Amino acid sequence: MKPAILILLFSVLFVSVSYSQSFETDSISKKEISRLNFMTGKWQGKGWMMGPDRQKAEFEQTENIQFKLDSTTVLIEGLGVNNGTVIHNAMAIVSYDKEEGSYNFQSYLHNGRKGEFKGELIDGKFYWYPNENMRYIIELNEQDQWFEVGEIRRDNGWFQFFEMTLNRME
Repeated sequence: MKPAILILLFSVLFVSVSYSQSFETDSISKKEISRLNFMTGKWQGKGWMMGPDRQKAEFEQTENIQFKLDSTTVLIEGLGVNNGTVIHNAMAIVSYDKEEGSYNFQSYLHNGRKGEFKGELIDGKFYWYPNENMRYIIELNEQDQWFEVGEIRRDNGWFQFFEMTLNRME
């Protein structure tokens, strides 16, 4: 008899908790994420990155960017290839943190590295910061291309180590 009562009690508790959840879309997050609409689509192009030896390595890049969860998040999937070798395989999820008033950029790499970083939209450009001395800036250029640069702070200035220009495929 006791197991039946416990099952009934847990069933009632589960049903009441599941019905107490809100199923409405977070309108603030949706509004702020919608400002990243310029990034969505399928993109393809080229880029370069500079290693510690200050030599540029070129690559071909694709990006697939979509709104998810009723447009309250953005899913970014990127793949970079150099001479048939994958050099960059990443996924990121961008959401909006209402308490902080900023974007949250969660990054996942194929080598197992991951991180959660601050993002912000400044004058139509999306900035995200892996740390206080590094930033990536994404914008659409005059040709309506994805243009992204990566910079590192050195001696009170910013030094560019990464650049990518992509054309919208879809």
